[in-house]
Amino acid sequence: MATSTMGHTTKRGSIGSAIVWMFLLEMLLFWIPFVGSFIAGFVGGRKAGDLGNAVIAVFLPIVVFSVLLALMATVLMPIPIVGAFAGLGGFMFAAMHVGPLLFGAGVGGLTVDKGGT
Repeated sequence: MATSTMGHTTKRGSIGSAIVWMFLLEMLLFWIPFVGSFIAGFVGGRKAGDLGNAVIAVFLPIVVFSVLLALMATVLMPIPIVGAFAGLGGFMFAAMHVGPLLFGAGVGGLTVDKGGT
């Protein structure tokens, strides 16, 4: 979305669009270690518009995925605490793969042209 402020056009990003781009590119480039995740993060960071939104776009899906996984595992297990620990295992698996994605998102978020002087 473009807005105009005192004659300067600034471009604002979208966290939702960044999440979608990161997810799609991560699925397409998963077979390239580190570089595939970095590219997905970089494009997502550019779509996010700035560093803060890029970091949110990286961590929001991990948190949502972990909570849903923990809830499903808790409901399906006969002993709820065992299901909660299974959900934590899913969080750790997702968090192990976030490094290159976060690095790429940071670089992409920092390289966005703010449209200022």
